[in-house]
Order: sequence, then C-alpha cells, then structure tokens
Amino acid sequence: MTAAIDSSPEGFRNVSLADEEAVKEIVTTAVKNLWEAENTLTRLRPSRLERYRVAIFGSARAGPGTFVYDEVKRAAAAFTAMGCDIVTGGGPGLMQAANEGAASVGDGHQSVGIRVELPFEQETNPFVEQVFTHKTFFSRLHHFVIASDAFVVAPGGIGTVLETFMIWQLLQVRCVQDVPLIVVGPMWRDLVEWARTSMLDSRLHMASPKDLDIPRCVETADEAIVLVREGHTRWRERQAPQPLAPRDENR
Repeated sequence: MTAAIDSSPEGFRNVSLADEEAVKEIVTTAVKNLWEAENTLTRLRPSRLERYRVAIFGSARAGPGTFVYDEVKRAAAAFTAMGCDIVTGGGPGLMQAANEGAASVGDGHQSVGIRVELPFEQETNPFVEQVFTHKTFFSRLHHFVIASDAFVVAPGGIGTVLETFMIWQLLQVRCVQDVPLIVVGPMWRDLVEWARTSMLDSRLHMASPKDLDIPRCVETADEAIVLVREGHTRWRERQAPQPLAPRDENR
C-alpha cells in the first residue's frame, strides 16, 4: 500500500507507507503547508469594520454578587453603550459578567464567546449571542487576536495570565499594533512592577523599558472605560471615509 501522492509535478513521487522516514517527512511538510495557508488567510481584514470589538479577560470563578463581577458587568455595559461589541471566553465568572453587561444594554450589538473544549466542560454562559468553539488554546488565542480591537483584563488566574502575556508579547514584537492592552486592579499593577524590576535588572537586561509600558495599568473600571473610549474615538476616525482628492481639470 502506498501513500497517495501526486507524481505528476517534477520531484514528487509515490512513497511506500513502509518507508517511515519518508512518510514522516511528507506529514511534516503537509502540516507546515496547512499552517502557512492559515497564516496567509488570517492576514485578510475587512477594509471597514462596523463596530469596535473589546475583548474582556478575567476569572471564571468570580460569581455574581461579588464586587469585581458587578464592575466588569458595568464596564461591559458602558463599552456596549459606546457602540462596541464584547468578546469573552464565553464561560462563567467574569466572562459571564461581561456578556451580561453587554446584553443589559440591548441595542443590537454583539456579545461573542470564544470557547475551548476542556475535559471539565464549562457551559457557555446564557448571555452569549454568538459562540465559537475551539479544540485547542492556541487556535482560540489566535481567534481573540484577530477578533478584537482592544483588550481589557480584569483579575484572573493562570488562564487570564496566559491570555494577557500573549497579547503583551504580540504588541512587543509588533505583530499586533494600535491595540490597547488595559489591565485593571492591583494584581496586574504588581505583576507589571515585578516584570519591570526583574527584567530591567542592571546586571542583565531582558527587556526594553518601552516593553514594560505596553500594558496600561489602571485601578478602576471607570479608568478602563475612559481608555476604551479614547481608543474607540481613534478607531472611528480611522474608519471614517477619506475625502476624495480634488480633480485636476488640467490633466
């Protein structure tokens, strides 16, 4: 039995499944080509977006009735009232708070959940209007990147740290640009200060000072609302149709 490889292009040949090394090479090449195709397709962006999209990260364990739940819900409602869509992980806790805040405004804007399949299944919270489900964290995080125009990070655990650091690193290497990363509360301020102290150690610099300025550290939901409003205003200015250049009648 042989692997079904097209032998017509020059350099291609049929490979026996008994040839283990050749089979590995073919599989590796095929997977790399799939990644290249995905990377190429994700470069496509609509020329003009209808709405600004704010991703909100935070703990799945903070339940209704807690101060942080109520503040995330209030902030998400404020973002929605500005004309923004809300993007979350689609699960419980502060993800639900954000989607609930968006739903409370009820003005036709979208409340999106980007989930991942887990062994301990988390149900999609009831306030999500559009849900996407991924099999891996990697594709899910990529989806957040291409689906969001701003990131607001509430208190959270290891998953929230993973999401935050990925966005931070993409902003550092300029794979993502002109996207605010707003971290809210003392836990993030202390984490950024730890990074500043440890990574800018005079004995061994492991980052540039400007890298540590990427996260915008704020203490309250109200401060986050102000920063998102500023980003939304800049986005609207970029989205506005550009006036046509005057026609030269002498040409």
